Amino acid sequence: MKEDSNHIPPGWDYNPATWSQRIPIVILAMVGFFIASYLALYQLDIITNVWEPFFGDGSVTILNSRVSHVLPIPDAALGAFGYLLDAVTGVIGGTGRWKKMPWIVIVFGLAVGPLGFVSVMLVVFQPVLFSAWCTLCLCSAVISIAMIGPAMDEMLASLQYMKRVRRSDASTWKAFWGLQSEIEKVN
Repeated sequence: MKEDSNHIPPGWDYNPATWSQRIPIVILAMVGFFIASYLALYQLDIITNVWEPFFGDGSVTILNSRVSHVLPIPDAALGAFGYLLDAVTGVIGGTGRWKKMPWIVIVFGLAVGPLGFVSVMLVVFQPVLFSAWCTLCLCSAVISIAMIGPAMDEMLASLQYMKRVRRSDASTWKAFWGLQSEIEKVN
């Protein structure tokens, strides 16, 4: 089935908001949510052991580190929340959401992007600060990084749309919230 050309951003040859583009991100986010939730259960002392197939007591070292507990909430619990936010914002809206709901696309991109950055930083900290590795932490980081590209292209489409709105003298505020009258003014 040929995609409606109204859903393809001007200058693009595909729609970055298709379900085939977003569902893999949502699935990855849910896998990340389950991994981070499991790690959070350990950090909250709800479970006593954490699975670690490759690095001996590396996961215990990392999950009990000062970096993991720098905030009042364990880092894995924050990661679980971030992944859940990614999944929820990934399923909201249809294939025209980059134009009809820029606010949700931008929230989605801001949720995915920083989570990937934090994951990379936490991976760097493992060997540098603690001389240890955590298998599930590494899996979580890979998931976060894999989500960035597909999420950022949809965010770029929304930001380009908002730029066109601003240039057309239509209300960027109304367009950001997806009010139909503003959408119709801008291609």
